Amino acid sequence: MSESDSRGRPETDEEWREKLTEEEYRVLREQGTEARFSGEYVDHDEAGVYRCKGCGEVLFESETKYESSCGWPAFYAAEESAVDTREDHSHGMHRIEVVCANCESHLGHVFDDGPAPTGKRFCINSVALTFEDDE
Repeated sequence: MSESDSRGRPETDEEWREKLTEEEYRVLREQGTEARFSGEYVDHDEAGVYRCKGCGEVLFESETKYESSCGWPAFYAAEESAVDTREDHSHGMHRIEVVCANCESHLGHVFDDGPAPTGKRFCINSVALTFEDDE
């Protein structure tokens, strides 16, 4: 019997490993990052929504995506209550980690150098996302 919760997301480490590829698992569950400019959504500009690869929750709308030249998809806003932030002191740096509020998957980091109206830059790993177009 599966230990997935009522929303269908994996609960155990074994279930996460079955659901995700090795690279997705490394990023979403072990706080890894994909190589700069390697992700499929870096230059993506279609209309729609970006969902969490771990649980399918809507995280970002395409209207909030912008070109930041950081090497990862960048958004100036997240869906309200869709993401949580945590202090991250890994690699000898102080950053703010962004995680899915629903399944706690690591998504990336947020910085205070983004455009108006928020001034935020959500720097998100492509492998942490799926895209659903408006059609």
